[in-house]
Amino acid sequence: MNHDILYRSEEFIFSYRIAGVLVKNERILLQKPRNDDGYSIPGGHVRRGETSQEALIREFKEEINADIQVEKLLFVGENFFPWGNRPCQQISLYYHILLRDDTQIPLEGVFKVIDELENMQIDLDFCWILLSELKKVKFYPTNLVDDLITLPENVKHFVFKQAP
Repeated sequence: MNHDILYRSEEFIFSYRIAGVLVKNERILLQKPRNDDGYSIPGGHVRRGETSQEALIREFKEEINADIQVEKLLFVGENFFPWGNRPCQQISLYYHILLRDDTQIPLEGVFKVIDELENMQIDLDFCWILLSELKKVKFYPTNLVDDLITLPENVKHFVFKQAP
């Protein structure tokens, strides 16, 4: 049994998530559920007793079987969005990452993965999107797009509130 830092009540959800910004050949790796058209930065939930960097390394290994090197923290996000029929407040840390071995995953196109969250199977597409095309896709959180095209020198804080 894993112990994700993901708390649910009948009226509210709290989540602590990490994400890895992977840019290769002017493309950024994004993920999206197959039943949705919205993209996000790949990552997952931090587990109790785990550092954010340990969680990120674990998530990339579990989800796409890739060994990564965590470079530096880029963004600290406070995300507010509907999760099913409940509001979710999520604290997110976004790190710049590198692949340790470029042969572990395809470096272009789309590859499919099956993930699990709270014993539910989630079909994910991992997609390489040209940075120059990032503004043309549906992406969450929307206010990160410009900063992903040109990664910031220093850590940036943002708040994203999605309408219910």
